[in-house]
Amino acid sequence: MIFDMRTYRCKAGQIKQHLALYEKEGFPPQSRILGEPVFYGVTETGPVNTYVHIWVYESAGDREAKRAILWQDPEWLSYVAKSAELGALVQQDNQIMTPAAFYESPIKPG
Repeated sequence: MIFDMRTYRCKAGQIKQHLALYEKEGFPPQSRILGEPVFYGVTETGPVNTYVHIWVYESAGDREAKRAILWQDPEWLSYVAKSAELGALVQQDNQIMTPAAFYESPIKPG
């Protein structure tokens, strides 16, 4: 099992607009194809205008296959274009993580 943790930073004052667009147009196709995220949250303290989401996959191959489907989906591509037009995002960091050997996650891929 792998976890795909993604951290995004928005321009000052634009995170609410960006997340509203995502909630309406990005989340439906993304969650339909990738499954529900393990976590989706906005930074309370620390780097402001930042949000994080974490998705779980059975393997790197599962992630690759689902993301390939996502990038063929017309709804997702429409959202990506509108997000680019809004121009709120300024930084993206991705980390692929695996549970530590001693830890069995209660979260299972969907």
